[in-house]
Amino acid sequence: MGAFDVWTSGIDPDFVVTTQGPVPAAEVTRVVRGLGRILRRHGVEGPVRARLHWPDTATGPDDHDDCAVVQVAIRALGKAYRVQVTGPGRFASTFALERLDLRLSCSPEEMSRSWPDPARPMLSRVSAQRPIVRRKDCRLQVATPAVAARVLDSMDYDAHLFIDADTGSDAVVCWTGPLGVRTLRQQRDAVPALFDDEAAARLCLGGLPYLFYLDPDTRRGRLLYRRIDGDLTLVTAAGYEERTRDRDRGLQPRVIAGCVRRALPSGVGVVEKLA
Repeated sequence: MGAFDVWTSGIDPDFVVTTQGPVPAAEVTRVVRGLGRILRRHGVEGPVRARLHWPDTATGPDDHDDCAVVQVAIRALGKAYRVQVTGPGRFASTFALERLDLRLSCSPEEMSRSWPDPARPMLSRVSAQRPIVRRKDCRLQVATPAVAARVLDSMDYDAHLFIDADTGSDAVVCWTGPLGVRTLRQQRDAVPALFDDEAAARLCLGGLPYLFYLDPDTRRGRLLYRRIDGDLTLVTAAGYEERTRDRDRGLQPRVIAGCVRRALPSGVGVVEKLA
């Protein structure tokens, strides 16, 4: 993996593009201009974070490493949105911009994605067991499956771990099969209890894109999924012990101040790389 470069607009410091690999400077400018037009069209103000990962063709293709990855994250009307697209360089950038434009054109209560999704092919393939290279310890949202499905759509996830408001148990909403969104509940469905290495083996050897399972000790839900590079990421519920300890100490939750993005002038498009 190569080093990251960070680019920011001299006019708008809250508009940041991170690149990895041989991303042409002209492509960074094209993405910034495209995002500026989309955000002005929809009247969106707030921090913008874009990530462009170009494959290093000098090392030769390896699994999905020959595909570019373009990811954009914004906040609009107090809600987070994210799009992620893979494919040949400029195609991925163009598709990501179109995807963001479509998402912002829809009502927050409306699903913007169809299934199967040509921009997000399922990472279903049999492989040797791959390592878990990232672990996300999250405070899970208590929601109905319908609300969780809207998060699944707005954040461009393939699967989303949450707490079912009706049962109080961990659950997952996911894109699957020809029917679109499906809900897997801890108490209703045959959710296996596995250790993490067992789950990784089952996912890889079974050719699965993601796997919902229970920790044998805590009985909390865990979501393991395959990354674009073939390695694995594990999403877990934040531990109750830590939250209880913080509550007993009388600690207050941290408040993170929001950022306000200044409107982009119509001619924006010049970006500079941070040292």
